Amino acid sequence: MTQNPWPTDHRPTNHRQPKLIARSDPEAFHLSLIKRGAGAVTLGKDTVVHGVYDIHTSDTSRPFEISTGPHSVEIIGIEVPKALLPLPPHTAGRVIGKRISAREGMGALLATFLDQVTKDSRSYRPAEGPRLSGVLADLVASLFAGVLEADRSLTPETHRRALALCVMAFIRDNADDPLLDVPAIAAAHHISVSYLHRVFQQEGDGATVAAFLQCQRLARARQDLADPLYQEVPVHVIGARRGFRHASAFSRAFREAYGLPPAAFRGQVRTEDVAGADASQV
Repeated sequence: MTQNPWPTDHRPTNHRQPKLIARSDPEAFHLSLIKRGAGAVTLGKDTVVHGVYDIHTSDTSRPFEISTGPHSVEIIGIEVPKALLPLPPHTAGRVIGKRISAREGMGALLATFLDQVTKDSRSYRPAEGPRLSGVLADLVASLFAGVLEADRSLTPETHRRALALCVMAFIRDNADDPLLDVPAIAAAHHISVSYLHRVFQQEGDGATVAAFLQCQRLARARQDLADPLYQEVPVHVIGARRGFRHASAFSRAFREAYGLPPAAFRGQVRTEDVAGADASQV
């Protein structure tokens, strides 16, 4: 911990004093993911400086001061009610003030979730709000528990959901690897194949592990086939670069998913593009 990180030009941006706490306390933990710039949280006599892809934390029940440096700052901020966090408040409170990295582990998973939700905020329906809130609360609880190495305080449901989210993120990051399969995914997470299937059955919205993996590969292949930059790349090469080891398996899976073979889909996209260009010139 450091003292007075910006002694001459720091800019206080948020104060929470005892009088304000006594008057109104939402009983929440605040987390901010720093995307650009730097900031600092002062709790009592201690100040912790946070940089890009750090997560800083504060507690609405405790006095604090948040300040920024001389340059502009971009953050994604969230508040999680303590009552929604599946973690004892006294345990979670021990995390407050610590610097947490968003570059690896649960911090990176939370950062990915926050980025995705903020980018696609208009695509979510109001009815999906409670589920998103539940996922967020579980991610924050898992992050806090990891920081404190207090995993025993988490509920089995939170463990299971956090594991499912980790597995999904791992599959998205590695779907193009043709050697990635269900046993490899289980091994990467140090669990058995049978337990992996159970986790997905309960937390994977009805999809199996293999189906989720194939869906990722097919969606990326479909995007490549529709991209003019890849129009000269053979269909089987696109299938291979997206994790399909056999051209016949790629063609069959693509037809089952989208109703026509990959080559026919590419031809349809080109025809629609030409027709659209001709219409714009009329």
